[in-house]
Amino acid sequence: MVDPEQKGWATNTSLVPHELVKTGDGSHTLFLPEINEHYHSYHGAINESKHVFIKNGLEYYLSEKKDDSVNVLEVGMGTGLNIFLTFLHSVNEPKQYVNYFALEPFPLERDIVRQLNYPVLLNAGIYTDQFNLIHSTAFNESTRLSDRFLLTKKNEKLEYFISEESFDIVFFDAFAPRVQPELWTKAVFDRLHTFLKPGGIIVTYCAKGEVKRNLKASGFIVESLPGPPGKREMVRAVRSV
Repeated sequence: MVDPEQKGWATNTSLVPHELVKTGDGSHTLFLPEINEHYHSYHGAINESKHVFIKNGLEYYLSEKKDDSVNVLEVGMGTGLNIFLTFLHSVNEPKQYVNYFALEPFPLERDIVRQLNYPVLLNAGIYTDQFNLIHSTAFNESTRLSDRFLLTKKNEKLEYFISEESFDIVFFDAFAPRVQPELWTKAVFDRLHTFLKPGGIIVTYCAKGEVKRNLKASGFIVESLPGPPGKREMVRAVRSV
């Protein structure tokens, strides 16, 4: 069982979600009234994450590169849904190895995590301990969710993140530009460009024109793709060199 006193739980954070919300597909998201922002699409949290980050991110990259080993960097760990979906994908792919780094400066509190219904809705109740471990494991340490899935969490903002790793995929799941405009700039995408291997990709739910222009200015090849339910477009950006 997961030790509830491990160091990953939040004890004091300036982003305390006040409302647990059920989205269009029945899965939970969190709402922050003080900034009028949801953690996920209210049209469906699981559907959005599966479409943007798993189908058009992880599965796309693996199919293109024909490589069973993948390094992922997530900007905005939030509820841990993207980590959990990536973990479940690896469970069903016996040759897949995942090295996953997640940045989260404002981790969730234990009581909130315990209410999230992702393991149940994903018919993955046998992996509830792994879902809880995503949140409770210590920051700045590496933890194995399985023999083929290594998770390292960083309790820091992207601008302070330093890594010797080179990444294949960036799951860019920050709050929208309206809320965190500083995270959608050319300077940020320049930084991510240096973290990615040639051929590496960024996937994000946001398809604003300014975001696409900033990605292109940072040297990415930008592709607009059909979005998840309730959203017309999403973006995948490839580092060509």
